[in-house]
Amino acid sequence: MSEASGPYVSRPMRDYLEDSASGRPTPGGGSVSALAAALGSTMASMAANFTVGKKKFRDVEPEVKDLLAKLEEHRARLLDAMQRDTEAYAGVGAAYGMPKASDEEKAARTAAIQRALVAAMAPPLDALRAAVEAVRVTRRLLDVANPNLITDVGVAAILLEAAARGAHFNVAINLKSVEDAGLVRETTAEVRALLDEAARLEREVSDGVEAKLTE
Repeated sequence: MSEASGPYVSRPMRDYLEDSASGRPTPGGGSVSALAAALGSTMASMAANFTVGKKKFRDVEPEVKDLLAKLEEHRARLLDAMQRDTEAYAGVGAAYGMPKASDEEKAARTAAIQRALVAAMAPPLDALRAAVEAVRVTRRLLDVANPNLITDVGVAAILLEAAARGAHFNVAINLKSVEDAGLVRETTAEVRALLDEAARLEREVSDGVEAKLTE
């Protein structure tokens, strides 16, 4: 188990892996899903970087540069969500640990729990959104990126879609205890639409990669 401190993004990967595998409550599934999405985005960026600057792909270079900038933005959001998810859990634990001996204490505890649950839901929801946006970019790269990097485009799509599903689980586990019915309906609808889109795009990319590999 790591004894180091500070944001995981500035520490050795071994620290993160050891802490995730340990008996510590964090990093957990939400954080790991965000990291998986960030890794997926790197493969999409790799395909884009092997396209930019190549004479053969001069016609699509402006678009690919734009896609690359978007991927860098999404990756930054994902790394932020990876860290924030590890911090949000502490708020939930603290809220559940509040005293509940009197009616006033019970009311304060309930309100704190609700605030903490919504706050804990935010990082994986952000990760889910960023992952799906990165899948959209990846789908376009299937058509315009250097074909020598086609398998990396496929890896990107697979990781991003899986990460989106993982992030969804961590939204759902908090959402099931949220009492704001309107927020529950709104978030559930958004998540379902994002997951459906991610699944569709991943399948298009995977099918496209398989087809190119058999040409």
